[in-house]
Amino acid sequence: MIRVAAVGDIHMGQESQGVLRPAFDTLSDCADLLLLAGDLTRHGTPEEARVVAQEVRDLPVPVVAVLGNHDHHDEQPEKVAALLEDAGVRVLEGEGTVVECGGTRVGVAGTKGFGGGFVGRSAGEFGEPLMKEFVRYSRRCADGLRSALEELGRQDCAARVALTHFSPVADTLAGEPLEIYPFLGSYLLAEAIDTAGADLSVHGHAHAGSEHGMTAGGVRVRNVAQPVIRRAFNVYHLHEN
Repeated sequence: MIRVAAVGDIHMGQESQGVLRPAFDTLSDCADLLLLAGDLTRHGTPEEARVVAQEVRDLPVPVVAVLGNHDHHDEQPEKVAALLEDAGVRVLEGEGTVVECGGTRVGVAGTKGFGGGFVGRSAGEFGEPLMKEFVRYSRRCADGLRSALEELGRQDCAARVALTHFSPVADTLAGEPLEIYPFLGSYLLAEAIDTAGADLSVHGHAHAGSEHGMTAGGVRVRNVAQPVIRRAFNVYHLHEN
């Protein structure tokens, strides 16, 4: 049994140091790894990223993360990622990584993802260049996730997890206004997950959403935004393949 701890949307600021660390220090008792599903900072500044880095430095379990839209706001996502990497966090964007959990290999594929909406009510690559680029960017994120999951499938992993910030399904947005669904996720992410295969999909972003969902292909989806789970992290169990 593989124990996956996950949380997103912790939105840490300079006064947040130490808020989550006591809970994170207990991870070795209940989890084999920690996934951070984006929006780790409030405005994506290096100062805020340093706070997050200190919060997760030298944790008793491996830490894998993706960035969220807030982490891009100050237009320094590379700096944010670098500060987290310096603290031992593996930050993914269209990539995968294999984590050793007590002798078990767990593959994590990650992307921030993007919006566009869901089947029947989604944006298309038509019209103005800005609209085309909106959808193409979402597609590039999904393609990166699919490629990363497929590569992990060739690396003898006992389980694979898709880690995103934006949602792959509408299920976990229940509670959010319908008008903003296109800005909360994209069906392209779910297509990537179902095409490549995964055992669990974890995301954040939708603060007023719901925890539980599922892709059309039957992959469990969990919204781990902290305002949804209302705790430092949730733990999900995966069976080894």
